[in-house]
Amino acid sequence: MATKDDVREFLTSRRAKVTPEQAGLPTFGDKRRVTGLRREEVALLAGVSADYYTRLERGNLAGVSEQVLDALARALRLDDAERAHLFDLARASTGPVRGSRRTAVSKVRPGVLRILESLTTPAYVRNARTDILAANDLAIALYGGILDRLPLNLARFLFLDQRAPDFFLDWETVADDSVAALRAEAGRNPHDKSLTDLVGELATRSDAFGTRWARHNVKYHRSATKRVHSSLVGDLELTGEAMELTGDGLVIITYTAEPDSPAAEALRFLSSWANTQLHQEAQRDS
Repeated sequence: MATKDDVREFLTSRRAKVTPEQAGLPTFGDKRRVTGLRREEVALLAGVSADYYTRLERGNLAGVSEQVLDALARALRLDDAERAHLFDLARASTGPVRGSRRTAVSKVRPGVLRILESLTTPAYVRNARTDILAANDLAIALYGGILDRLPLNLARFLFLDQRAPDFFLDWETVADDSVAALRAEAGRNPHDKSLTDLVGELATRSDAFGTRWARHNVKYHRSATKRVHSSLVGDLELTGEAMELTGDGLVIITYTAEPDSPAAEALRFLSSWANTQLHQEAQRDS
């Protein structure tokens, strides 16, 4: 993940998404040879010279001021996640600093595990590299054997496990979001070798991943509708919520259902089934 290449491709891809009409620029009916804005138009909107913007788009963000980055973000109509990614790329362009070579957290504190088990909805804990490190019994039941062995990397499961499209009914959307989350993490933590190795593996083994990675899309994972297929109760429509444990470098993902919906009834059945399984296992061990 070369920072200069990432900067160039990110800025180029964002520029291609903004039309002159969206930016409030006249076109005078000219035939354009580029998709979206031209470099000089971005420069005009950002209040910098065309030569300076060209240098930035070639991958050189080292030493660029926050004011210029903010101006670029406005000119390119970046959302919050894209703006944060631009600033992350700028920081990475200055080179690694002391303490910047972080690796993804691989352990979950006992207190977090207790929170996980106290939840009455399916829930799991993952790190920034999308490794699922722990899951409560209801999540294990919902995933139907997929989470039997942890840790499990969600991105690797999505792109390399043939069960993934059967479980995630909206696989394309889930795959898009997963890659966008990994791309954002790569900007925040470009020196994480385990993340670099994961991206390299997936890009080599999965064309679907490689295509998405090349789009340079980034996204915050906060809340989304998830349609999944459980081998025990069939199709469910759930709401996924992400709760960040900032000090731990972890995220708790929960799945909830609308009250009195078929999905809520299905989750109650799964909870009962999971409790029965645990009771039977306890009896066998006693």
